[in-house]
Amino acid sequence: MGVLLSGLKKRYRDGTDAVHHLDLDIASGEFFSLLGPSGCGKTTTLRMIAGLEEPTAGTIHINGREVTRMDPGDRDVAMVFQSYALYPHMTVRQNLALNLQAQRVARQEIEIRLSEVAHLLGIERLLQKKPGQLSGGQRQRVALGRAIIRRPAVFLMDEPLSNLDLKLREQMRTELKRLHQKLGITTVYVTHDQVEALTLSDRIAVMGAGEVQQVGSPTEVYECPANLFVAQFIGSPGINLLNATPSEGGLSIGPWPLPELQVTPPQREVVIGIRPEDIILSEPKGGTLRGSVELLEPVGSSIFVFVRLEKGEGVAQGNDRVVVGLSARQPIVVGEQVGLILRTERIRVFDPAGPALQASEWSIREHRFA
Repeated sequence: MGVLLSGLKKRYRDGTDAVHHLDLDIASGEFFSLLGPSGCGKTTTLRMIAGLEEPTAGTIHINGREVTRMDPGDRDVAMVFQSYALYPHMTVRQNLALNLQAQRVARQEIEIRLSEVAHLLGIERLLQKKPGQLSGGQRQRVALGRAIIRRPAVFLMDEPLSNLDLKLREQMRTELKRLHQKLGITTVYVTHDQVEALTLSDRIAVMGAGEVQQVGSPTEVYECPANLFVAQFIGSPGINLLNATPSEGGLSIGPWPLPELQVTPPQREVVIGIRPEDIILSEPKGGTLRGSVELLEPVGSSIFVFVRLEKGEGVAQGNDRVVVGLSARQPIVVGEQVGLILRTERIRVFDPAGPALQASEWSIREHRFA
């Protein structure tokens, strides 16, 4: 049950491959996010599930029923758009009731559902107003209500919070989570915002270049990225990626030896990934790496410290800087010389071509990590 996508492809007439052979099994009642950068195929996938785009190949099943070639109105799905898509000349009540009236639902049943949805979303006092009289958050609640009132098998949401300001987005994330817990309806949610995906989802499919790069829980995709694309896309600031090269006795990060890291086969170049919060600042001589503090970026209770590595050209991918996450209360000043201690139990190791190394391919001090 839920939503099953098998071998789903979409190629446009100009030859553009938007989605490549997509296989996803979304469980009934699950909140499932499609996360990725613009142009990765996530919205195209959602539109194929909705019936707004026709697949080039593959099948779509909803609750065990194949709907691949069905009209959108016959799929038992409700879509919430980024633009709200409310009729401006109608009141909130009329916008909510319109689809039910088109389905010839009895008037008494419509009134019951209107009352339930208005109470659920806290919009009872807005029913006689028109969309132009509402705030962005209120309009988004009405758009959600129009989907909820249909009692569909699946909610499809296409970046529904992107037009809201930061505070409203935070509030609506909480509302969406509460609504999903209460209603338990299968939800497929498209977003490029990793915070939304990580906070709302039961599982996430990270997409890139029309393909699913990894499917997992928010913890899995953050802690155990399947490849360099996922590692770099998830996390803010992003993961630190350090080039490790063969040296006498094992591997080195630039001029600094790292004998505790063992890879198979030996004498193999790898990329080490470590999150900012998994690096400890120390005295310069006490660190695995050394450098100077170049920039401080306070973010409330935390501060991100950008460290320019000493003799580190070509070590840190991107700009030869390493980002360290600290408590904002920890004293630190620009220009200070520091050492960097890597929490080795928290590192991930990747092949330079992209994939994460398997547990059998690397170890630290005889202890293996999945």
